[in-house]
Amino acid sequence: MADGDGLGEAATAAASPPAPAPGQSLSLGWRERLRAGLAGTGASLWFVAGLGLLYVLRVPLRLCENLAAVTVFLNSLTPKFYVALTGTSSLISGLIFMFEWWYFHKHGTSFIEQVSVSHLRPLMGGTESSISEPGSPSSNRESETSRQNLSECKVWRNPLNLFRGAEYRRYTWVTGKEPLTYYDMNLSAQDHQTFFTCDTDFLRPSDTVMQKAWRERNPPARIKAAYQALELNNDCATAYVLLAEEEATTIVDAERLFKQALKAGETIYRRSQQCQHQSPQHEAQLRRDTNVLVYIKRRLAMCARKLGRIREAVKIMRDLMKEFPPLTMLNIHENLLESLLELQAYADVQAVLAKYDDISLPKSAAICYTAALLKTRTVSDKFCPETASRRGLSMAEINAVEAIHRAVEFNPHVPKYLLEMKSLILPPEHILKRGDSEAIAYAFFHLQHWKRIEGALNLLQCTWEGTFRMIPYPLEKGHLFYPYPSCTETADRELLPTFHHVSVYPKKELPFFIHFTAGLCSSTAMIALLTHQFPEIMGVFAKAGLGLWPLQACVLSVFEESTQGLKEALDLSSV
Repeated sequence: MADGDGLGEAATAAASPPAPAPGQSLSLGWRERLRAGLAGTGASLWFVAGLGLLYVLRVPLRLCENLAAVTVFLNSLTPKFYVALTGTSSLISGLIFMFEWWYFHKHGTSFIEQVSVSHLRPLMGGTESSISEPGSPSSNRESETSRQNLSECKVWRNPLNLFRGAEYRRYTWVTGKEPLTYYDMNLSAQDHQTFFTCDTDFLRPSDTVMQKAWRERNPPARIKAAYQALELNNDCATAYVLLAEEEATTIVDAERLFKQALKAGETIYRRSQQCQHQSPQHEAQLRRDTNVLVYIKRRLAMCARKLGRIREAVKIMRDLMKEFPPLTMLNIHENLLESLLELQAYADVQAVLAKYDDISLPKSAAICYTAALLKTRTVSDKFCPETASRRGLSMAEINAVEAIHRAVEFNPHVPKYLLEMKSLILPPEHILKRGDSEAIAYAFFHLQHWKRIEGALNLLQCTWEGTFRMIPYPLEKGHLFYPYPSCTETADRELLPTFHHVSVYPKKELPFFIHFTAGLCSSTAMIALLTHQFPEIMGVFAKAGLGLWPLQACVLSVFEESTQGLKEALDLSSV
């Protein structure tokens, strides 16, 4: 233990930059102060030089005559001109406001601010101050934050994902909308290549064909390749898997194809077990065949669940978890939780939660909200907000409310779908934990379980918004979990279809330029209306404002005369 601590301290010392000497820190501070003073002096010198240049060019530019001409021109303008001017300004600012509003809702940022930061700031030299040294604390914090965001925004395979042919494609036939995005399907293609291929595929021609099939983007081409693989080898399990996923148009057809895949997969798996110790290639082949077998059994369990044979589905899932315990990353326990809730076997659900709702395991909306549902079930049928406000909450009700707050803090998007404040869509094949995609996937399958328990949704509706009063704002730290990640909106927009309005948390404040353009539009429109209705009064105000121009011209002429007199006096003294 001491050795490990010593290694950790040595690694920390090696990673940290060396401490500067005392004199070095003082010299750096003096240099920085000198640089800042020179920068301020340079700005003042530029300002004085500009005034001097303006004074030298006053005669060639005829500033006094031009100011007088501008004053005469402005005094001769009629109220109609001011009505047209303010009306045009109101129209232009209104168009800018509408564009800013649309751009903010589509991209989550201000167009003017984005252009200013990306194009104008480099021209003004703003990037130099933002660049930090590699070993500085600010750069270390930025790299640490970026690593945290990458880990928080990891995309997971949806454990309850639907069948492409029997469910997703039928939805497209009925509505004409594509429920899956290209990004989501591309992630699925990568998963299939990871689960169903290995380095020894060249030894079997059917596996070579299937390796190309999983890389195909066109569904008919994948289905055609699967049939070619079956022609080469009638026991190609992955070919049956592809046909069950994409060609079968009903769950019954998918189950029939998965049963054929199971028969072929078990044969190949037993054969790989016998040869696993011969070489590393055979071990890799055994891992691939294990993944195929587990995938087939899991999808067969989901088929049985969808066809109403729930106890059979529960038995298959329990056997899978017992036979292949290392494969917890597939989150088979979430399939088991949903099936047990359908059976209303709440004691078994609690036993599963006791095993997987652990601090060392990653959380999910299914775990947190199922735990809240079980605690809500004990008090929801007798819960009344008016009675609770008079007598206070009992210990069981406090536990239920705390469980709801815990679940809402983990994923704040779920309650709006459970309370049917937002419409549901088909869940994607991949989800982002704590994001809108995970909320859709959970509510799509678990809404019926909340409705089945009397008063559960009522208790959720009365208490879920109280969670946000306990979470610090801004979200620099969480209450029960780590702070809510800031990258969920971007990832959810990639995972969810365009016709779905992505839920964003925390709700973004409107940018400054939206407030500015809205105020500019309304103020200019008000001035145009007042000028049109009361031209005489507004004309008086306009001329009063323009009366400053003659005053400026007089000041400039007096300054010129005094300067000329001072120059003549200096000439006489020199003589």
